[in-house]
Amino acid sequence: MTCQLTADCLSEIFEYLEEDKFTLHSCLLVNRLWCTISVRVLWRNIWNFKHPCRRRSLRVASSIISTLFACLPNESKELLFENNIFILPPTSRPPLFNYAAFCKVISTHKINEMIFSILSDKTSFYNSFSADKSGLVTTEIIKLLTSQIYSLKKLDCYRFDCDYINFSFNSSPGIRDLLELGCLSTLPSNFFYQLSQVCHNLQSIAIIINNNYVSNGLKELISLQNNLKNIALSTFDNNLADIIPTLIKHSNSITKLRLYNSDEDNLPLSFIGIFSNLQEIILSFPNVLELFENFEFEDFTREFIDFKNLQYANFPKLQTLKIPFHCPKVKYVIKFLENNGKNLKKLYISRSNRDLSLSIANLCPNITSLYVIFKNNELDILKTIFINCQHLESIKILCGVKHLNKKKVLETVANYSPNKFCELKIYSSSYSCVSSKDLESFFINWKNRISKKLLKLIMITGDYFSCLNLENMKIVKKYENLGIIKFETKSYYEEEEEEKLHYSHF
Repeated sequence: MTCQLTADCLSEIFEYLEEDKFTLHSCLLVNRLWCTISVRVLWRNIWNFKHPCRRRSLRVASSIISTLFACLPNESKELLFENNIFILPPTSRPPLFNYAAFCKVISTHKINEMIFSILSDKTSFYNSFSADKSGLVTTEIIKLLTSQIYSLKKLDCYRFDCDYINFSFNSSPGIRDLLELGCLSTLPSNFFYQLSQVCHNLQSIAIIINNNYVSNGLKELISLQNNLKNIALSTFDNNLADIIPTLIKHSNSITKLRLYNSDEDNLPLSFIGIFSNLQEIILSFPNVLELFENFEFEDFTREFIDFKNLQYANFPKLQTLKIPFHCPKVKYVIKFLENNGKNLKKLYISRSNRDLSLSIANLCPNITSLYVIFKNNELDILKTIFINCQHLESIKILCGVKHLNKKKVLETVANYSPNKFCELKIYSSSYSCVSSKDLESFFINWKNRISKKLLKLIMITGDYFSCLNLENMKIVKKYENLGIIKFETKSYYEEEEEEKLHYSHF
């Protein structure tokens, strides 16, 4: 007698597979019940896909847009036909589902990019004609989504020409459930006023402040929120004065604050101290010098003038501090850690300084995830951090000519890392291979530890093949099969892009 899982049980299982697109696609083929449940998970955020092969990405984008095209009402299809826009549906049959209704995310720029890539690929060159067409298709698809989505959770509007899209939220049944908004500060006030009428429970707002201007409609929308928790601000002109008073109204509820700017010297930071309930602070200030500063000139430091005042602030609930690019003066950071280090769980500072690294070991005993740059003569500090920080689970370590040696890092991790430790990221600033003997010795030592935790080992390099040769890969596979490690490789560029995306928006 066969046992059939219930729909509720399958739904709960598929929730855990949301990031595993390959498995979810396989579930589509089992039977109609599995297909019905898995397709809802797959289409929840259909725009969140990537593939290193451009042709593969184009095929995925074409499949998504053609499916939505098939779901368009007849009047929209007729309008597109009248403008000589023809997108073939995936099959000659009507769609099996109302796919648009399953979406919980709308991303105007990603939709437009996908449509434009499809149309421009057919015409083989960029011109205003294909740009106009992509704008028209984008408008019709967004109209479809806003009218069909019954529970919209996230809306991203980062298109500079977003004003050509005629948003009509009055006919959108799911807009009241909106939790996350990403937008330009210069979008038409009417866009924000419409949202203000129905959206009072936004939890996250990410804003790109453009042309030193913040729409009054945006400020009103922010003011009307009941439980705003997360704010991300990206600005390129160092001016936040126009929006800070509006944010201060939510000083008791905001728990995450992210600032992204290409030039930090004149950016106000001391206002952050008003948000006493912050749990996460990210100060992300990349520019063209960031690569050299991270890998060559770690002693070079920008002023971070306003951090001088912020160093004295107390955040009793702060658990995450990330400064992934330029770092304030070391003495300011150490003073900040004296006030706030005890409760920190995650610390990411792209800075190499012996005093700073030692202060982490002494002031941050409860840290679970860490990235800080060590020089090649600072292996003793890494040992001290492992000994003092017994809750540490994950560390990212830069290895190279001027930094720590891979072999010595592996030995130190095996011999000194605490029992809870389970993730090692090795970030290579120069070409260097670990010998097969040293690699296997590390895996054997890890296997023999008292703590039997599986180790996730991630190698981040300039290319995929500079860290492990064929013999090393055989050893890796051997210990993966034994359940000792889980191995992953990333290119430097992948890691940087992921971090920039993470640090600039929610």
